Amino acid sequence: MESDWWLEVDSLYVSRIKERQELFRKYGSKVLDFLPGSELACKELMEMSLQFYCARYPAHFSISSDKSTFHNNLLQADTDIKSMHPLHVLLNNVPEDFAIVLRNDRDGMYYFRAGVICSSLGWNVATKIGMQLQEIHGPIPDYKEKMSFSMDRYFSKMPTSAPIQRGSWGLEVGTPLFMPPGHPHEKLRDIQKADLTIEDCNLRVDWQTLRRLPLSAGIVFNFTALFTPVKEFRDEPYIPALVLKILKEGKKSLMEYKNTWHVEHVCIPELEEYAKEQVAKGLVKPETAEEETWNVTTLVESPYFPGWEEKWHRQQGF
Repeated sequence: MESDWWLEVDSLYVSRIKERQELFRKYGSKVLDFLPGSELACKELMEMSLQFYCARYPAHFSISSDKSTFHNNLLQADTDIKSMHPLHVLLNNVPEDFAIVLRNDRDGMYYFRAGVICSSLGWNVATKIGMQLQEIHGPIPDYKEKMSFSMDRYFSKMPTSAPIQRGSWGLEVGTPLFMPPGHPHEKLRDIQKADLTIEDCNLRVDWQTLRRLPLSAGIVFNFTALFTPVKEFRDEPYIPALVLKILKEGKKSLMEYKNTWHVEHVCIPELEEYAKEQVAKGLVKPETAEEETWNVTTLVESPYFPGWEEKWHRQQGF
């Protein structure tokens, strides 16, 4: 993980905070809860997050000289961090999801003990809190057989000095942020809407980080949901062909878990056109002179496509 980018502040900051506060008012313990024994880890996480904000964005955030009040200039709000529970402080100031897992001394396994999560799809804090890692990841294909043991071992040995990042992706209709079981948006995953357009389809990436807290030794899993219109792939070399390969050839159980079927009738034909267009424009080239077409495979600098930095700068306005 690039440590300077642990908690990012972007143009959606204010609206995201308001959205998360409204979700808590509506769903309560389904988005925020904590179990006994998590107090130290919650406090430590809050302090780390606020200190990071103050150091990384000093024009926007500061803490009073007596360390009792967090000043948020973006929201024009002050938070009493001595009297409010740490997770509520995070809910009101940091538009990021946090899940704290702690080691159980009896069996040596890690359990989900506290969290504020406002961007989960098909699950929520109330359905997972108190569970062991293996139970939490039960629905994921091959997790128990291929990943469970190595994940538990990794958690037990993870140092405080080596936080990591990863992205978990999916394709969605619209930009669903929080979708607990039974939510109306779930029904869209069961049908292929005849009037669905490519403008309605988005890539959702849960950009995740994992780090160990130095004092409590708890492990914090935090993530934020990022949405990109699928039509953005059109000028991103190699990306349409890569996505097509995954949608068409991906392992059946994994693709069913990701549940991309509901948008494939629109995305696949559109991505096929993008891929052909990129070949015609010379944006996609064979690796060697002997090859007629590019052998679709993971990019050398995955996930960075050629020209990503120029496009990013252009979208940022400079």
